[in-house]
Amino acid sequence: QVQLVESGGGLVQAGGSLRLSCAASGRTFSIYNMGWFRQAPGKERQFVAAISWSGGSTLYATSVKGRFTISRDNAMNTGYLQMDSLKPEDTAVYYCAATSTIATVTTASWNYWGQGTQVTVSS
Repeated sequence: QVQLVESGGGLVQAGGSLRLSCAASGRTFSIYNMGWFRQAPGKERQFVAAISWSGGSTLYATSVKGRFTISRDNAMNTGYLQMDSLKPEDTAVYYCAATSTIATVTTASWNYWGQGTQVTVSS
């Protein structure tokens, strides 16, 4: 079992930046692939980015590629999502996720979820 807690959300103007953090506890964080998803009101939860257990591989949704950067610090049991050039359409609740299996863009492949943190981008 691993527990995930997100932080760093908030209100920001379009063009601004935020950095989300995902603090992990429980089993060794470094054995899990880690990802970020987001869910806007009335919409399904969608994939944002993922990073392998070692940090050597990353994957991004087309909509955020070039603007968001996923990273992790296994020594600190923490993952991050740096979000730059934010747009109003990035407004959503952002969820951290972890999986001990192959990470995919579908929610079903992720075993553990945080409670989410709200990101609101004003125009």
